[in-house]
Amino acid sequence: MAYKDKNLVFTADSIYFDYDGEKEFVMMEWERPLMEKHANYVCENGGDILEIGFGMGIRADYIQANNISSHTIVEIHPDILNKAYEWAEGKSNINIIAGDWYNSLDVLSTYDGIFLDTFGDDNIDKFKNHINSLAKSGCKISWWNNSRKPNNNTLNIEGVTYEEVNVTPPLNGYFDQSVYYLPKKQI
Repeated sequence: MAYKDKNLVFTADSIYFDYDGEKEFVMMEWERPLMEKHANYVCENGGDILEIGFGMGIRADYIQANNISSHTIVEIHPDILNKAYEWAEGKSNINIIAGDWYNSLDVLSTYDGIFLDTFGDDNIDKFKNHINSLAKSGCKISWWNNSRKPNNNTLNIEGVTYEEVNVTPPLNGYFDQSVYYLPKKQI
């Protein structure tokens, strides 16, 4: 079953689904300081920001706290999409696109900042091939990095630098280390 068809559980501090009797976390509250750093980096130029994957809306809040012109959010999961629509009410600079980012390329524009944080993304390996068509000159790009080593460029994007961030995540199935390597790429 594809991720977008999974039944998600929303709690105050996480989003998860049941996977053979175990919780498979999509996002957790402990990521807040990382999401703030990602958002601040991709918003350094202000302007138009693309956020691929809404999650708990943590990063979206931080993006909105920056001086930006527009904020485009692409979200594939219908339950999270509903949360994104609720979150966007009353915000005039938000454009929400329902669906897969890869299948939405024809309606996306160019951006001053881009952040990618998708779960179960069948097209993530194609992201590097579309960066230049989505990015304005000087665009700041970052993504959720599950790497356990510095400079382990799992998306094979050239010219990436990493900022080491100390973290203390609770026990979870997707990130269990004390250092997070925040990727930074500028076009």
